[in-house]
Amino acid sequence: MDPVTQLDELLPMLKQLVAGVDPAQLDAPTPCDNFALRGVLEHMITGATVFSPAFRGGAPGAPPAITDVLAQFPVAMDDLQDAIHSPGALETIIATPMGEVPGEVFMRFTVMDGLVHGYDISTASDQSYNPSPELVAEADGFTRQAITDDMRDGDTFAAATEPPAGASPLVSLVAFTGRKVA
Repeated sequence: MDPVTQLDELLPMLKQLVAGVDPAQLDAPTPCDNFALRGVLEHMITGATVFSPAFRGGAPGAPPAITDVLAQFPVAMDDLQDAIHSPGALETIIATPMGEVPGEVFMRFTVMDGLVHGYDISTASDQSYNPSPELVAEADGFTRQAITDDMRDGDTFAAATEPPAGASPLVSLVAFTGRKVA
């Protein structure tokens, strides 16, 4: 499954999760130690806003002023989905926090980030989250090759944790990114 197809599957699922968030849940903790639910949404809105112009062949954009995460989230995800369908988005070279990478590689990081943060959102808001096994397998295969020891700085990623016995592939992936899972 190519990364555009992966994002086309994932982004509507994330928007549906966020549509189900009660504003009273925005300060709820998530499995991502660095963020409450509001922080996860701010991080995702910022990433989509900054990198959508880059997928279109431009320079990364400026971080947005975030005033209402629940209203801004679907707008940012719609713009990201439009951007990944731009001509040349897979081939464009994007300046990222990890250095310059082809759009296809950065899309795979975006899938992994969104997939794992979807778990954070669903856990904090007590919602069901069931990405397809194929999507999880694709992201897991990429993630296990892409996350290097020097990325495990406790900020970008923490040390991998042990998933519970019999954990689903999604929970195993989430644990690999450094989250404590139940």
